[in-house]
Amino acid sequence: MTAVILLSATRCDAQILHKKKKVNKSTAAENTAEPDKILYDKAMDDIKHGRQEIGRLNLQTLINTYPDSEYLAKAKLGIADSYYKEGGTANLTQAVQAYKDFIIFFPFMQEAAYAQLQVAMTHFKQMEKPDRDRTQALQAEDELQTFLQKYPNHALAGKAEQHLREVQEVLAEGDYRIGYYYYVKGDKKAAESRLRIMVNRYPLYSKADQALWMLGNIWDSTEKKEFASNYYARIVRDYPLSPLVPDAKGRLKALGTPVPQADPKAVAWMTAEQNTPRQHTSMVKKPMSLLHNGPTQELQVASRQGMPTMTPESDSDSGTETLSGGDQTRKGGTATGIVATVPVGGSGGGSGGAENVAPSTEEAAPSGGSQADANAAAAPAGSSSSTSASEAAKSGDAPTAGGTADSAPKPDAAAGAAQPADAAKADAAPAKGGTQSGAASDDQKESTSKKKKGLRKLIPW
Repeated sequence: MTAVILLSATRCDAQILHKKKKVNKSTAAENTAEPDKILYDKAMDDIKHGRQEIGRLNLQTLINTYPDSEYLAKAKLGIADSYYKEGGTANLTQAVQAYKDFIIFFPFMQEAAYAQLQVAMTHFKQMEKPDRDRTQALQAEDELQTFLQKYPNHALAGKAEQHLREVQEVLAEGDYRIGYYYYVKGDKKAAESRLRIMVNRYPLYSKADQALWMLGNIWDSTEKKEFASNYYARIVRDYPLSPLVPDAKGRLKALGTPVPQADPKAVAWMTAEQNTPRQHTSMVKKPMSLLHNGPTQELQVASRQGMPTMTPESDSDSGTETLSGGDQTRKGGTATGIVATVPVGGSGGGSGGAENVAPSTEEAAPSGGSQADANAAAAPAGSSSSTSASEAAKSGDAPTAGGTADSAPKPDAAAGAAQPADAAKADAAPAKGGTQSGAASDDQKESTSKKKKGLRKLIPW
């Protein structure tokens, strides 16, 4: 009996000591799963928990090791998302490039629309306040318009429309502040140009009625008051619930213009805007919002209803300056190519070419030189001033800067009687900076010396 009890006790101890180990189901699943899926799941888990660099490294390993994997597209999109979540200027720039690469390589996948929206949101996150650099806002507007044009019926189209309204609110606010500055300063031309473009491009802007009122006041102070009535009428017709409508109607009656009826679509739009709940910043968070670089206030007051502007800013009508007096055609930055010429010997007009350095024979002779008159009469009728100057330069007989015709060397036999006429022309030229023919000969000699130096470099002897 004692032996049986001891045997049973020994068996119980053996069972306790040799208990079965628990099987880890996740480890078993990993052993049976494909290696590319294991890499993808691990990388996405790292990105989800903030380990962006480790996740990107695993995804890049997946792309390089398994180029034919079914997770290749998802891996590329995961890399772009990791850059986007990590934030920072450098990472967001990498995210934009990664999303665009995904759109290029996988344009027909469902995730291509998501990638296009993420490109816009990357610029949206970097937007600054309206009075600062608007580069990111313009790029966000362009990318959102591209998304709505390519995927108008997508599930994310509503989100893209709202973000486009917010971006255009920021852009319009920047133009409004500039126009208001010129309006207060009294520069009507600059204020009218800026405000007119703004109200025509962004009709959903929250202060469009105020901009129209300022435009009406600008034109009301000029002789063309019919333009003012157009802007007052737009307030009554397109913004019927605005507090400026009674004043606009009064101005229209004073100008003798019929008051238009309110547009039913505008009434419905403004009613829906007033009934839309909006998020308000608490008094505690308002001081902190001043330290934020983003346009917090503009995003809250942006329109929630209506279709935003879908045309790019470059294609929109910039308008003409209607306040410029008369027909003033401005040709800024156009090179005329005119070379200044110095008249020689009286008020007579010289030739138009810049090459004509020597004056003509008619202007050269002074009134008191009888010898010069005789020499001028003896000169051939067909000889031009430029020809005589060139001959003088070639022969080296041109007078010096302060010399006269008498101090010049004697002409040779081939020159004939033309040389005295050249001497008379040299006397008529101003002596302050030297004669023009002397300047021409100096230039000719200088160019000849340069040629000789160049030849010496090529031929030493």
